[in-house]
Amino acid sequence: MRVRAIAALGAVLLVAGCAAGASGNPGTGASPNAATVRIAAAADLRFAMAALVAEWDTADPGIAVEPTYGSSGNFFAQISAGAPIDVLFSADAEYPRALEKAGFAASGSTRLYAIGQIVVWVPLGSPLDVETHGIEALTDPSVRAVAIANPEHAPYGRAAVAAMRAAGIYDAVEPRLVLGENVSQAAQFVATGNADAGVIALSLALAPPLVDEGRYVIVPTDTYPRLEQGAVVLDAAVDPNAAHAFLDFVLGPRGRAVLDGYGFLPPP
Repeated sequence: MRVRAIAALGAVLLVAGCAAGASGNPGTGASPNAATVRIAAAADLRFAMAALVAEWDTADPGIAVEPTYGSSGNFFAQISAGAPIDVLFSADAEYPRALEKAGFAASGSTRLYAIGQIVVWVPLGSPLDVETHGIEALTDPSVRAVAIANPEHAPYGRAAVAAMRAAGIYDAVEPRLVLGENVSQAAQFVATGNADAGVIALSLALAPPLVDEGRYVIVPTDTYPRLEQGAVVLDAAVDPNAAHAFLDFVLGPRGRAVLDGYGFLPPP
């Protein structure tokens, strides 16, 4: 796969906030002696998880939640190598299931929390008529670069490739692809002008800062494999009860309401 090089990404990457600023920020509702749950969350959850943690904090449960964001495949590799994570929220349920098989989590403990959706996103000033042409707008001659997450380890990148193949445009678009380390970085490439359009998560298109800066069209869900998103509490969790409590909250009615607001469909 040919990838157009990016000369200047700038210092303001969503992924930077994901990887650095997110960890070490326990919920404000937790007491100084609270248990801490270390979350590895897929990049499409960057804003939804922050909202989930804020909602969790309103209950003042005495449990702090520290999320870190990145690609699901990279988290799988890090956990397999012994990274100190309590709960994995993956954009592809196959990663937590693989951790089960490898002995890092109890057999059958993966729980689906959402079905993700992808969109074609462009800045407000873009001349592309994505609302009319959908994903086929990416073949417009004016489009020099299209940002997606790296399909080698990011489920949203694999979904983007599958949708382009289903539309019969992949061969035309492939030379223009710019690969982000995760879907948040792909979105930022478009937002900063390093790409003309992107195929990104709906959850990011609905969140600040993108919601007021661009236009999007939802890609039909039958054009790519279903993005079943799954979570699992790892056997190495320092406080399994606290980890399960937070996961139960996300799967409960208050968590579901937050996920709905970011465009996540409920699992079957």
